[in-house]
Amino acid sequence: MRVLVTGADGFIGSHLTELLLAEGHDVRALSYYNSFNYWGWLEDIPAHAKLEIVAGDIRDPHFCKHLTKDIEYIYHLAALIAIPFSYVAPDSYVDTNVKGTLNICQAALENGVKRIVCTSTSEVYGTAKYVPIDEKHPLQPQSPYSASKIGADAIAMSFFNAFGLPLIIARPFNTFGPRQSARAVIPTIISQIGSGMKQIKLGDVSPTRDFNYVEDTCRGMYLLSQCDKAIGETVNIGSNSEISILDTFKLIREIMQSEVEFILEEQRLRPEKSEVFRLWCDNSKIKELTGFEPRYSVQEGLEKTVTWFTKPENLAKYKPGIYNV
Repeated sequence: MRVLVTGADGFIGSHLTELLLAEGHDVRALSYYNSFNYWGWLEDIPAHAKLEIVAGDIRDPHFCKHLTKDIEYIYHLAALIAIPFSYVAPDSYVDTNVKGTLNICQAALENGVKRIVCTSTSEVYGTAKYVPIDEKHPLQPQSPYSASKIGADAIAMSFFNAFGLPLIIARPFNTFGPRQSARAVIPTIISQIGSGMKQIKLGDVSPTRDFNYVEDTCRGMYLLSQCDKAIGETVNIGSNSEISILDTFKLIREIMQSEVEFILEEQRLRPEKSEVFRLWCDNSKIKELTGFEPRYSVQEGLEKTVTWFTKPENLAKYKPGIYNV
């Protein structure tokens, strides 16, 4: 198939691009336009006969219409995702996440795209009212970021309901792995330990998360795209388990054979009502629809992630001494 991946220059998008190429598809990969002609994590992917990299911006509806021509399937991942930055620049999140999704859906409809997978986030659920969290759990906008993703999901689903756009909302829980931004907690821990810091800085370590290795998340998205019964559905992608940030820190420390301690840094704390204290995915729906099963445990995924991050050429791309908003 001819497929488009928006946000292909990002963490999950670059891994998904690799998976799609491995499956034999022709991939048009969207990288966020910049004057340096820099393609983000796509720079780490070798040139491929079936890979076309395009620079642009989903905030422009005319560009989106051009981008989606001759495309059969779309995996829409392009988004602003950093929660702390959404506190200071919420308008940017509405423009990119809500209006950008509108532009992609409108363009897909006009160009006759056969299927679109829109990427959501478990952050839309907020702190769990019950666990494990299934797709019927109430949505709670506890940050401007999560509010923008709730809006994006609603816009996308409206195109299925109003216009029959063949659409699936994939809702991953907390993905981790090689190439992840240091704004996320696992790369923050690994990069600080890897750089030789004696004390590492963290925020609240009491919340729990359902962590998923990136290859599992990408495979879940791919399986959903191939599933006719998933059209018009919102589907969680997760492991059906939870681990606290503190226990994650201890596990990474053990893997890296370190005795480092952590200290609380105030600026890393979310506002009190904005912190999501518990996320635990009910993945029974994706299992029923596609037969999906995670292939990597948290331990196995962390070991692979540590191996990647601690290579000098990779660690050099991070700034562990700076809080990455």
